[in-house]
Amino acid sequence: MTLPMCLPQNVSRGTMTCCVLAIAVVSSPPCEAAERNWPGESWQKLEDPERLGWSREKLKPARDYAATIDTAAVMIVVDGQVLDEWGRTKQRYNVHSIRKSLLSALYGIHVNEGQIDLKKSMVQLGIDDNEPSLTAIEKQATLHDLLKARSGVYHPALYETERMKAARPQRGSHAPGEFWYYNNWDFNVLGEVFERETKTNLFSEFKARIADPLQMEDFRTADCAYVTGADSVYPAYPFRMTARDMARFGLLFLRGGEWNGKQVIPANWVKQSVTSYSNAGDRGGYGYLWWVAVGGTHLPGVDLPDGAYSARGAHGHYILVVPTLDLVIVHRVGSDIAGRDVTADQFGKLVKLMLDAGHSPVAQTKAR
Repeated sequence: MTLPMCLPQNVSRGTMTCCVLAIAVVSSPPCEAAERNWPGESWQKLEDPERLGWSREKLKPARDYAATIDTAAVMIVVDGQVLDEWGRTKQRYNVHSIRKSLLSALYGIHVNEGQIDLKKSMVQLGIDDNEPSLTAIEKQATLHDLLKARSGVYHPALYETERMKAARPQRGSHAPGEFWYYNNWDFNVLGEVFERETKTNLFSEFKARIADPLQMEDFRTADCAYVTGADSVYPAYPFRMTARDMARFGLLFLRGGEWNGKQVIPANWVKQSVTSYSNAGDRGGYGYLWWVAVGGTHLPGVDLPDGAYSARGAHGHYILVVPTLDLVIVHRVGSDIAGRDVTADQFGKLVKLMLDAGHSPVAQTKAR
């Protein structure tokens, strides 16, 4: 153990032991620890970005490029404060598949409280679906398998994109746990099981357990809805949120589930959620409903360090978290209008331009 420099160095061994024990039990941070910045009722602007190695002037190429694509809003948060923002950051847009990462956070809370057992199988939970219904083997999939998108259940699902439908494996082609496929059936069933096991409403619980503690400025349960249809009995659950509220959610994960001294999501759940369990190809890896950078692979055209991760929604919605830079980037698209879309290549180029506006711990890490 390394002793803090603020302890006197001329004390006896017994006195030193008492000092060390006292330090272990006090709730205040170590004497050399810097205070963290947190947004209060509203976000604070980073007053001296150069101190942290960033330049707003150098962000101009990113702003200029964003103006040529379908970017609707951007939030860039460094050190818990707004480095820069532009566009409609107060506009509530559909988050699309970012809903899954929001749900993952709620699972962490209720798994920790003992209301959800990830070892339970579909048969134990009474999960089936419309014809053709689940097979005996498919019903052996566990909640843990579903969180990793490894259920092996390839029943039609609601809210799938055409690309997802085309990529869906044949029924029975893989046993539970053995194969990764980005599967809306898994994600939608997780929403249903969450409500059954916790006896809560998903949207109301998100407000009470996450939005309110984080002082989200714009979140309303009235903006959320269930999507039903003939393909499956399990609805999708799209959220509508603003960029500035999504940035709070990204900061929550960046800070290990802590918010201004309160542990909102268990720290071990955050760590598990953004650990890669599966090869996700050109997106890196996949955790518990989060995409994870692996070997620099995460977004086209930009190398991101291992430890970076993102929540992603169709048409170019992102919450990107880069812990080594103490950085959160939120990107929104006005996807309620048909044809509005920012590709992964375009977003990757935009992120590269943003990172060019700061010092580069990524490059320093590679040089070591």
